[in-house]
Amino acid sequence: MPIPSTEQWKAIAKRFETLWNLPNCIGTIDGKHVRIEKFPNSGSSNFNYKSYHSIVLMACCDADGLFTMIETGFPGRNSDGGIFSASAMKYWIQNAGLNIPPPSPLTYDENGSPFPYYFVADEAFPLSKYLMRPYPQRILDNVKRICNYRFSRGRKTIECSFGMACEKFAVLNGPIRIRDSDNVNLVIKAASILHNYVRKKEGLQYTSTYPTSSALRYYLANYFLTPQASLPWQWKYAIN
Repeated sequence: MPIPSTEQWKAIAKRFETLWNLPNCIGTIDGKHVRIEKFPNSGSSNFNYKSYHSIVLMACCDADGLFTMIETGFPGRNSDGGIFSASAMKYWIQNAGLNIPPPSPLTYDENGSPFPYYFVADEAFPLSKYLMRPYPQRILDNVKRICNYRFSRGRKTIECSFGMACEKFAVLNGPIRIRDSDNVNLVIKAASILHNYVRKKEGLQYTSTYPTSSALRYYLANYFLTPQASLPWQWKYAIN
């Protein structure tokens, strides 16, 4: 699974804006618990909050449901946020090892201020300049509700990617009956790569000084309300 080039990241960002109305978004990140049989002498290290043994697949996908980055082998008892914090994925994002483009203005931003390219994730992940997560439910106003709705449009791509991969490769629904973690990881990686191959063969096109992380998210939230960038139906879905 090769690292996308700078131009490929820009193409992914264009697809996210075309399909899901998220400017400068280059991927959505989430973890999936892959059910396994308990490894010998592993205790409860792989026993997750869903009450079964698992290994976590941390993955990033593009707007069309293709995996762009995967990392597996994390014990199921760990949280998505904790796994991401310890992942090589985060390390290379932070240390400019993934060819991510430099900041550029949002499409309809009249100010023309450079805005970082970013990934989206759910509430379990930490907020940063390169990772946008929803506002907490307890502090929502209309601006933040709209922002959360727009993020959710992009986040569903990773959920769909996991769903499609599991439909094609039932081994991901488990339990995987292999008693060795290294070989389990190879199975998960192989299924993820084959998922991309099948998507391409079957047709992947869907139809249809930096400021602080909080400031970036708030800037994006207000951008979603501008006349040029807003969606006619977003108020219906997001406002009480």
